[in-house]
Amino acid sequence: MAKARTIIENYIRDNFLMGQNDIELGNDTSFLELGLLDSTGVIELVTFLEEEFKIQVEDDEITPENLDTLNRITHYVEQKSA
Repeated sequence: MAKARTIIENYIRDNFLMGQNDIELGNDTSFLELGLLDSTGVIELVTFLEEEFKIQVEDDEITPENLDTLNRITHYVEQKSA
């Protein structure tokens, strides 16, 4: 699901990095460690994932294990879409 990863990365760059392409955003870069997502950002990300990928994110699934890196988000979306 490389396409999903690209869609997610573009969303993160456009909405949280404000298009700053000089910031290194690797597959396993922690959004928490970068200070990239606050509580409002997490809600925005969840809303995006639900709308873009037609999935339902449950409250107990909103965890760093699912939403802290590009790899984790992509894996989570793949599981929910299966």
